[in-house]
Amino acid sequence: MGEIYDRCKKAADYISQYFDAQDAIGIVLGSGLNELVKQIKDPVVIDYKDIPDFPVTTVSFHEGKLIGGYLNDRKVLCMNGRFHYYEGHDMESIVMPVRVMKLLKVKYAILTNVSGAINKNFKVGTFMFIDDFINYMGVNPLRGPNEDMFGPRFPDMSEAIDPKLNEKAKKIASELGIKTENGVYIGFAGPSFETPAEIRFAAKIGADVVGMSTVPELIAARHCDLPVIAISCVVNMAAGISDETISVEDINKTSEMIKEDFCTLIKGLVAGL
Repeated sequence: MGEIYDRCKKAADYISQYFDAQDAIGIVLGSGLNELVKQIKDPVVIDYKDIPDFPVTTVSFHEGKLIGGYLNDRKVLCMNGRFHYYEGHDMESIVMPVRVMKLLKVKYAILTNVSGAINKNFKVGTFMFIDDFINYMGVNPLRGPNEDMFGPRFPDMSEAIDPKLNEKAKKIASELGIKTENGVYIGFAGPSFETPAEIRFAAKIGADVVGMSTVPELIAARHCDLPVIAISCVVNMAAGISDETISVEDINKTSEMIKEDFCTLIKGLVAGL
């Protein structure tokens, strides 16, 4: 067993003392999307800082807590705050929660993020199911010695996001009356927002939305055979798509505006999948 596996196993064993996550639905909350945690019943709250070898988030609006409990009578394990490459974390730390979820035997994971729209047909407030993604972060979380206990040296990324699970999720969203889009997410390293030239480039290579997370987690999930759904919440138009400047304050305002629909969507997926 490798050093990374041992680190993840130690964290999983610690969490298991407080919450049995077997067959739970894992949820990773993106920036400003933490309203959902208020609706988790019988919560068991674990601070990241208390989990052995677990990273700690440095972003002020990421709480840094792991919450086990129930949504719509389904068991969930929710990350209130994720880790980003721009914070200075190494890739092994960024994808550690996904691998820990695998070791905890969660059934599948719902990854969420906020993003900027590259596709001019998308509107602010749109929810996009990620069908595919582009890793433009300049690094891959599987680089280095392969962790054979998680997966193969060269994992196939043809269906990194479970297509059947994704189609079922889209149907549930439609039944809830929530309009969604499908598309391609491109991940940049950040923390600076992208330039108009970078966005024009991203559009030419097929990206619909842009953000600074999720891609490493998707790669690691595929590597360890953890089924995932990924949802991108469009909170701004990307640089150059509109004349407006981009700010974290405006992004958080939009996140606040969509929080009810976001919670309805996630609870619907938890109940229906």
